[in-house]
Amino acid sequence: MQNFAEEFSESQFQVIAFYCFTALTEEEIGSLQKRLTTNALEAHVRGTVILASEGVNGTICGTAEGVTCLLDSLKKALSGNALELKLSWTPKQVFRRFKARRKCEIVTMGVGGINPKNLAGKYVDPLNWNSYLSDSETLVIDTRNEYEVAIGSFQGAVNPNTHTFREFPSWVENNLRFLVNERRPKRIAMFCTGGIRCEKATSFLLKEGFQNIHHLRGGILKYLEVVPKKESLWDGECFVFDRRVALNHNLLPGVHRLCHACGSPLTPEQQQDSSYVRGIQCSYCKDRYSDKDRARFAERQKQIDHRAKQLLANSVSPY
Repeated sequence: MQNFAEEFSESQFQVIAFYCFTALTEEEIGSLQKRLTTNALEAHVRGTVILASEGVNGTICGTAEGVTCLLDSLKKALSGNALELKLSWTPKQVFRRFKARRKCEIVTMGVGGINPKNLAGKYVDPLNWNSYLSDSETLVIDTRNEYEVAIGSFQGAVNPNTHTFREFPSWVENNLRFLVNERRPKRIAMFCTGGIRCEKATSFLLKEGFQNIHHLRGGILKYLEVVPKKESLWDGECFVFDRRVALNHNLLPGVHRLCHACGSPLTPEQQQDSSYVRGIQCSYCKDRYSDKDRARFAERQKQIDHRAKQLLANSVSPY
């Protein structure tokens, strides 16, 4: 198998998605927030890092040297706790700025007492994931949101049809228990974009009394990184929370683009739909907003276009 980093290292920017469940005090969070902000500025790294008492979660983009510098600083602060890392490359910067934010959770489920550091399902190596997908006695669940599932997933995976991760616990109570009783699977295996949501979901299921729970280590991004395309069972593109919108199996930007009004990923066909107005509305949100909202969106898009023209005139990439 060709080495992924060697294949795409000619791209200028490295994108690293990461997370780590580990206990952090308020003092540690404050110190880390200041340190990361300073390091990111010095290393010319952009992205978002979320800090909470349960750990750290983020995606950053910059030169390989800059990204390494920031990660080294983070690893030292985490006192040896391993970061789950996913790597991709891009010719353009995918974030506008760097933000380090404090939150109550690094991935919001809204349920107290869930601690993946102490209780979590069994990891499934991405190279072994296909065997779980092809096993009729394994119930495979996509823990992502509906708009993410709509543009790509593993064939046969259960779609909870949730709009946010906060809805996952109620879906478990209202739907999963019935599904398990009906199918009687030997195991449950879950996945998400980078591994953090499905890991937290395993902790929740175990706490609720479910047994034999597994999850894809590193999520879809790690699967696409290490599994050869000819062996892949992934179908479609993988939504990501940055300006690339969605990635194909080569972890390069795919064909989807965002509606900047509602944030939905759009196919090329949807971008050609008569209801689509760039930056203002799409088929998903054409009836959702008021004329006042659309006027505000139009002014925002006008400012974005003006800024892009200025940057282009000065030979500076708007990315």
